[in-house]
Amino acid sequence: MNILLLGSGGREHAFAWKMVQSPLCSKLYIAPGNAGTLQHGENVNIGINDFAAIENFVLQNQIALVVVGPEDPLVNGIYDYFQSKPELQKIPVIGPSLQGALLEGSKAFAKQFMIKHHVPTAAYREFEAENLEDGLAYIDTQTPPIVLKADGLAAGKGVLICATHEEAKNELREMIANAKFGQASARVVIEQFLKGIEFSVFVLTDGTSYKILPTAKDYKRIGEGDTGLNTGGMGCISPVPFASEAMMKLVEDKVIIPTVNGLKADGIVYKGFIYIGLMNVDGEPYVIEYNCRMGDPETEIVLPRIKNDLVELLIAVGNENIASQTVLTDERAAATVIVASGGYPEDYEKGKVITGLDTPNANRDTIVFHAGTKVADGKVVTNGGRVLAVSSFGASVTEAVAKSNAAIEQIHFEGKYYRRDIGYEFK
Repeated sequence: MNILLLGSGGREHAFAWKMVQSPLCSKLYIAPGNAGTLQHGENVNIGINDFAAIENFVLQNQIALVVVGPEDPLVNGIYDYFQSKPELQKIPVIGPSLQGALLEGSKAFAKQFMIKHHVPTAAYREFEAENLEDGLAYIDTQTPPIVLKADGLAAGKGVLICATHEEAKNELREMIANAKFGQASARVVIEQFLKGIEFSVFVLTDGTSYKILPTAKDYKRIGEGDTGLNTGGMGCISPVPFASEAMMKLVEDKVIIPTVNGLKADGIVYKGFIYIGLMNVDGEPYVIEYNCRMGDPETEIVLPRIKNDLVELLIAVGNENIASQTVLTDERAAATVIVASGGYPEDYEKGKVITGLDTPNANRDTIVFHAGTKVADGKVVTNGGRVLAVSSFGASVTEAVAKSNAAIEQIHFEGKYYRRDIGYEFK
């Protein structure tokens, strides 16, 4: 079958790498793709939110499966768009309906959903311009640190953890009154701070049944020792050492089952991935957030650990037959380390020539996924803040991280930066 994959980051390179291993994949197109996805298929110059152009391409190229990588097309309703067109309805789109994508597109909707379906989460209140003063007063009743979350999509930057009441009040004014995150912070969720260790669980569902994918833990801060500014993710490890069988039983019973059943009970069409960001609070799982797609850089380590034919799994989702599948997992430890542009997550330059990419790929235990890259004048150059995701297997987290770090030392571009301590607390 011909497959169209939407997106241009490291997550999409990992999807492309995995899907072309399937004998079911005849031809893979990636829109718009990057320099890495060119290794596995044909890049197409179509925007991920240009639904009319996507429709024309799908019909002209006999596309039989559409896989959506990033959240924007999902939150903007690509699933519903396909369902609204008789000629597109039979083409499976891997991703939730617009209403299902609100789990990520609206923090307030997600919190309301969790409360309704008894999914454990932090206590919260939501505020807008009309009741901003109430929000400021509410902050005074809370014990710092205080968590503020922009309701809408803010490119992973809409969550603030404030150390004092005054800081929280100032940030709330900035978010609501001064549109710090644009329309995304027109509404703000003020949330109880949960103290614990974060980890992520990934679920693939056809709306009725589900399969749990390998766990992961990512590292958001730019600096070693988890210091400095938040980023889109500087690396991750899988599996999560403390995500024991007992913990995962709690996650399944208290979080996954109520979530999948809640979506079905509310009549929300959901055929795709659910990313569940969790906090382990004294041995109990609490949901911090939902995402309506796979994470980045988590995808770059979760997909390599899945032994299954990914296309077969995705077809089963489209056919509402995921219950028939068994997910097989590589038992080795794995780690992904992000190679970033100098200056990220603040200002950085693009267009730096990347060399040494072929050397790490000669090692069967290491895979180099492209995130922010493109081809210019026949050379691979940087084209984003997060440039590469280098994933490795090892007998332990320490060994896997060491292999990725060693591979990164063979790759060069001006301003290259990476954290050398990914997985540091498990060494």
